[in-house]
Amino acid sequence: MYRAHPNDGIAWVTGASSGIGRAVALELVQRGFAVAATARRAAELDAMAAESHNIFSFPGDTTDRAAMAATVSGIEAAHGPIALAFLNAGVYFIAERDGFSASLVWRTFEINVGGTVNCLDPVLAAMKRRGKGQIALTSSLAGYGGIAGSSAYGSAKAALIYMAEALRLSYEQAGLTIQVVNPGFVHTAMTAQNDFEMPFIMGADRAARIICDGFEKKGFEVLFPHRLAYAFKAMCLLPYALFFPLMRRAAQRARR
Repeated sequence: MYRAHPNDGIAWVTGASSGIGRAVALELVQRGFAVAATARRAAELDAMAAESHNIFSFPGDTTDRAAMAATVSGIEAAHGPIALAFLNAGVYFIAERDGFSASLVWRTFEINVGGTVNCLDPVLAAMKRRGKGQIALTSSLAGYGGIAGSSAYGSAKAALIYMAEALRLSYEQAGLTIQVVNPGFVHTAMTAQNDFEMPFIMGADRAARIICDGFEKKGFEVLFPHRLAYAFKAMCLLPYALFFPLMRRAAQRARR
């Protein structure tokens, strides 16, 4: 597997203004990368860039396909090839716990899936021309199987896992490394909305170190925390007659 090195080019991080994206951008700088940071909130990106001469602000909305194509071109024109892309921009709307809403589902997919697709299109093309590159998509352990109150977020993350698997098979002969990052609970503004117990929750800085270690050393999937991830993987292998009661019990315990 190709592994991006700082000498190969710049790293591009989307959703970089806060949470996991911000922490990964800062961690990559510590590991020698120059980082192009993209998010909608330009002020937060500019503040990050002020902290480090190796972070460059490229504000933009990932749901704007033309803007993301222009962003990739702009990054490479100014700073050289994108060697590593961490496509991390995403949202979770807590309102989905109140009941099904078509508009909320479509908005979740527009950002979490559509935004990723809009970034993939230009960066895959650029890397394929060069014959090397590394791309990681942020999904979630929630993408493994159904969770009550997560029909929009979980299904969008499941789509990203499938997409990463398909891209891995499609592009491995072209010299590209495709990975998926499946975190559990991480202290961010997104998880701060939750009013239930979040097992094995960790800080964003620790999560960023695990993710960047995964860029350097792991195979296709970077997942954490292991105890939660492998327990959920095992549950998803069970017949539905066992899966649904176990998931109901887990949800009831979290709400206590």
